[in-house]
Amino acid sequence: MTSKLPPPAKAGVLAEALPYIKRFHGKTIVVKYGGNAMTDDHLKQCFARDVVLLKLVGMNPVVVHGGGPQIESLLARVGKKGEFVQGMRVTDAETMEVVEMVLGGQVNKEIVNLINQHGGKAVGLTGKDGNFIRAKKLMMENKDNPGDLIDIGQVGDIVSIDPSLIALLDTGDFIPVIAPIGVGSEGETYNINADVVAGKIAEVLKAEKLVLLTNTPGVLDQAGNLLTGITPKQVDDMVADGTLSGGMLPKIGSALDAARSGVRSVHIIDGRVEHALLLEILTDEGVGTLIKSK
Repeated sequence: MTSKLPPPAKAGVLAEALPYIKRFHGKTIVVKYGGNAMTDDHLKQCFARDVVLLKLVGMNPVVVHGGGPQIESLLARVGKKGEFVQGMRVTDAETMEVVEMVLGGQVNKEIVNLINQHGGKAVGLTGKDGNFIRAKKLMMENKDNPGDLIDIGQVGDIVSIDPSLIALLDTGDFIPVIAPIGVGSEGETYNINADVVAGKIAEVLKAEKLVLLTNTPGVLDQAGNLLTGITPKQVDDMVADGTLSGGMLPKIGSALDAARSGVRSVHIIDGRVEHALLLEILTDEGVGTLIKSK
């Protein structure tokens, strides 16, 4: 912890951060917030302070959050068990009600409150606000039987994202906190994977960075070693040979799409590390996997 560092060491930390602050001043940083970082009380406080600091030094953080553990907890209380297909939550009408209640209400407002307690000006949104995340029903291809489509309920595929609402909030020094819920052409509610939403928002906002917090050190090879500076081709190979599977698939897919669509750098980092966000953005030593755009 920096509180235990001698004053010269603290000054050294600040000096190391200066070139990064200069480089990223005025830039948009999209952060997917999930995993242990949003269930452990101490890590929640660290994350909120990190986001406020990034805003205070001139960056524009945009937070997109998940809420898997909280959704599972409420589903269990109503006697339902979560089901997943290729990393995506199967969402029937009753599950959708729970998802919207947890993501748009409980989790979103808790994050907003935490950031505000630490001196930020956070505003909570879902894709329904201003119709800014338009979606349609997602039909998933069956990996075992190509051409066969799987209906997983009210799960959305993003049609378009209107960046004007986020741009307006940025001009007022507000920090957008976004729940991954989209709206259909007839007003239908759709549950959208938070990693996918974060990636698409980063693309639309032409973000400098997309940072995905996870419960792993980053992208690991089959021997469990951390990979850094990997290319899209290497990622494709790891998906093909099964190294990457399950819940990592939407995460890696959105990371690749963002990297190929103009987001300068994509980072998959260990959200279990205190102040992981600051370590990744403002220091020489990263805490995860960097995915190159080419």
